[in-house]
Amino acid sequence: MNGDLLWHNTLWFGAQEDARAAGRKGDDDYDFAPLLAGVRPVVEGADLGICHNEVPVAEAGGPYEGYPMFIAPPHTLDGVKETGYDMCTTASNHSLDDGFEGIERTLDGMDERGILHVGTARSEKEASTPTLFTTESGVKIAVVTGTYGTNGIPVPDDKPWAVQPLDPDALLDAARRAREAGADIVMAAMHGGEEYQTEPNEQQMSVAERLTASPDVDLVYGHHAHVVQPITKVNGKWVVYGLGNLVAQHETDVPRGYEGITVRFTFTEAEPGADTDSERPSFEVSSAEYFPTMVTRYSSGSPARTVLVKEALAGGDGDESRLEQARARTAEAVNLLGDNDGLEER
Repeated sequence: MNGDLLWHNTLWFGAQEDARAAGRKGDDDYDFAPLLAGVRPVVEGADLGICHNEVPVAEAGGPYEGYPMFIAPPHTLDGVKETGYDMCTTASNHSLDDGFEGIERTLDGMDERGILHVGTARSEKEASTPTLFTTESGVKIAVVTGTYGTNGIPVPDDKPWAVQPLDPDALLDAARRAREAGADIVMAAMHGGEEYQTEPNEQQMSVAERLTASPDVDLVYGHHAHVVQPITKVNGKWVVYGLGNLVAQHETDVPRGYEGITVRFTFTEAEPGADTDSERPSFEVSSAEYFPTMVTRYSSGSPARTVLVKEALAGGDGDESRLEQARARTAEAVNLLGDNDGLEER
């Protein structure tokens, strides 16, 4: 799982330059795969790769918007697919930036590309139906998610199910339904926290406490703060409070906004029915790893790139001082709350 995909307009400018470098010179030609190529081996190597697609997409040709209301080129979804993501969470404070039509268009685009999605919905039935991913070995994995709000844009009165809220009761109900639908592993994604703050806020901590106390939830992770937040255990279960950004182009005086983590958890099967009354196998986390990431700053002729920080340092690729700062900041944030024995940096 990765940090936010926050599609600022300079990322589109770089993707257009990458498309032109590949010989595609149309005004609406974009190639987002090079931006994400640095994390592709990690994403593709996982049984399930999960992204957080923060913003809606427009129709091809636009108009596109990059801030404060985001409406990204649909080509971003091609980059997501080419990078190897299997599923994306979509509940965020920007979910309604282009209204309900933006939700429909975004989910339609994901369907066309074979990307599973959870967090927003086009119908009440879709909202109540668990999203399950089945691995090659037959393990069924579900994600439930919700957002703290939608930037003051009201969810349509006649479509209250369009954006899932960050409500522990609703998330636990969704987790229960996922179990009933056959999920072997259920992860919960929280879209919340204070922007640019490393420490989780009261809502994040209280929701994590509720979710991890339930046998229906195996792991909790989060996004929205746009900076890395702690990885710890709550009620004996892993909680990643904030993954930071995978791609974004914030103001340069917020360097942490260019940093994130890709987190990889390995689940192994325990005794059948160990924590339930059913015969369903029980799974537990056997390894927890995080990869510090950093996205470079766009400038004309130099498109942004997301890199694995340790790999870039080992290969002498990029500004060594800047990479070392990112790595140190990330480690400090990740370990802020402690209680994460067994967590390894990669």
